[in-house]
Amino acid sequence: MLTPIPRWVIAAGLPMMIVVAVAAVWLLLGMRVDGDRLDAIRTGGTLGVGLGGVVALWLAVRRQRSTELDVLQKYEVHRLAERTAQDARDDVIDRRITEQYTKAVEQLGQSAPVRLGGLYALERLAQNNLGQRQTIVNVLCAYLRMPFTPPVRPAETFDAAVRREPSVRPGKAGEDIDPRHQELQVRLAAQRILADHLITEDSEKRWADIDLDLTGATLVDFDFHDRRVREAKFADATFIGDADFSNTAFDGKATFSRAQFTGRAEFSNAVFAAAAWFFKTWFLGSGNFRLTSFRYLRFEGVRTDGPLAFEEAKLGMAWFGSACFSRP
Repeated sequence: MLTPIPRWVIAAGLPMMIVVAVAAVWLLLGMRVDGDRLDAIRTGGTLGVGLGGVVALWLAVRRQRSTELDVLQKYEVHRLAERTAQDARDDVIDRRITEQYTKAVEQLGQSAPVRLGGLYALERLAQNNLGQRQTIVNVLCAYLRMPFTPPVRPAETFDAAVRREPSVRPGKAGEDIDPRHQELQVRLAAQRILADHLITEDSEKRWADIDLDLTGATLVDFDFHDRRVREAKFADATFIGDADFSNTAFDGKATFSRAQFTGRAEFSNAVFAAAAWFFKTWFLGSGNFRLTSFRYLRFEGVRTDGPLAFEEAKLGMAWFGSACFSRP
């Protein structure tokens, strides 16, 4: 901001103008003849008035500039206050999200009902916070990658398992049902959460541009039909029961190398926009690749114990070296 003009300067301005005007008239009178004295006086008065106007204009400009700078300074102070308040709000939101995320993750290490609550808490958090979605998907995938020994009949529902095996019925107070069945329900819930939010239609429910890393995971009756995912890693995964990837769009690289499909593997009408790796994959059941579109397919070293169908599949670049096709 400009330094304010001292009052003594302003007070001295008018006498100075009068002195200048008188001096101008005196000089003009001394330079002119008697007949021109009146014109000289007029000229001197005009000079005095003009000088006064210049000084007044200069003072007005100084005041205007000072006012503008003052307003600008107040605006900057206001903006700084707004930014500080917004930063404080963002910090509060970030702390709340972190607390909710930490609490939900901690629940995954507790009993089965608590783990289910933690999964659904993570789902709500991802739904409401776009920036947290990939992180939460990574947590869900990490949970599914943890070692898991499925029950004898993992495809059955929990109620069916209880009816079939009396040993897993809830008994007296304090007795727990078979923990394998409890863990199965938790894992099925994690699978459903991933599938529910990777639907192909564009809606608020869809989580777009998500990568999956299920390397080495044990997946039970994996239903992923009509879904859309960016990069998908299923290398070394074990698919218990049927695995349905029909009508699924893989926008990035999809890896199924060394994966095992124990039941039916359904890939009909799937679209692999990038590389699809089925290197040394083992199909213990049937595999259906009808009308599937591949841009780059590596099907080398594949082992099949059931029929594989590739009718009307669209193959860009494909390698089938050392594949072993057989039927029982």
